[in-house]
Amino acid sequence: MKRQLILEDGTIFIGEGFGGERMLSGEVVFNTGMTGYQEILSDPSYCGQIVTLTYPLIGNYGINRDDFESINPAINGLIVKEAADFPSNWRNESSLDDFLKLRNIPGISGIDTRKLTRIIRKYGTLKGIICRIEENPEDVIEKLRSTSLRTDQVKQVSTKTAYPSPGRGRRVVLVDYGMKHGILRELNNRGCDVIVVPYHTTAEEILNLSPDGVMLSNGPGDPKDVPEAISMIQGLLGKVPLFGICLGHQLFALSCGANTEKMKFGHRGSNHPVKDLATGKVALTSQNHGYTVNETSLKNTRLEVTHIALNDRTIEGLKHKDYPAFTVQYHPEASPGPEDANGLFEQFLAMIESDKLEGVNK
Repeated sequence: MKRQLILEDGTIFIGEGFGGERMLSGEVVFNTGMTGYQEILSDPSYCGQIVTLTYPLIGNYGINRDDFESINPAINGLIVKEAADFPSNWRNESSLDDFLKLRNIPGISGIDTRKLTRIIRKYGTLKGIICRIEENPEDVIEKLRSTSLRTDQVKQVSTKTAYPSPGRGRRVVLVDYGMKHGILRELNNRGCDVIVVPYHTTAEEILNLSPDGVMLSNGPGDPKDVPEAISMIQGLLGKVPLFGICLGHQLFALSCGANTEKMKFGHRGSNHPVKDLATGKVALTSQNHGYTVNETSLKNTRLEVTHIALNDRTIEGLKHKDYPAFTVQYHPEASPGPEDANGLFEQFLAMIESDKLEGVNK
């Protein structure tokens, strides 16, 4: 079953179709991870995007029940060099093709993913669509160029109502901008009493839950498309410890007076080196973002840079100089990826304990 991948710049790739049969357009991005395709497929931060996996063979260990990062995958398509037809792993429960068919997510294989990645690296992310071979490319390109990408991705993937994930430790309110299950799992593993709330929850509503700390989750899209978060974070600063991840990091920066900007092709993969400026240590991290905090915009804020990316020197971590609050651009829950930065969850809980102790001693 032949399919074509068409980009808005007129580039056309012909390959083999697999997975669902819908024709979905989206922003075409690439991920450099060698493994972890199940977590990538189900990461809500990819909402509305068509994901290219640069590793040439995908699907060889199949799909299992344990490695999902969300219940309902939100990606608009998958691009691979080769999709394994017969996965082999003791945890395998279905093939990649069967899973994509079940979720009606279109895929295309057999194309030159190296060439596609080089195009994105040179020109930046592009709109594209996986469609039937019968479609007229000229008509498709014209439609792509005239279509705007959606800006309500966070609304699409955030929980609609608050819900608890009970524990007997400190209470953490987790604001869901497109939360990966791995983040919730790490908090639960540390005994936290977690309450997950929607993206538009107000500061007053959060404080009424009597949290010991608040976590701002990862999520898709442009942080400036989530204005509700700015006033909420400003209403929490100084009242409760904060920890932000990925989109949560960018929203925290905006709420403190900094600015964000779109990157040429972003960071997406599980091997991005990040340097801790306080210790000099380097961690390999899992990342998935297309926006970054503008360093110049930090000059008139009370924010301090704590981490930088070694590949391009972009900001990877911030802390507030006056309040118990810190954020990172990468994913410390390591889903997928190395667990070098997993200790940030302990740092968050230590900050909560310190804040409690200070409150007692006042």
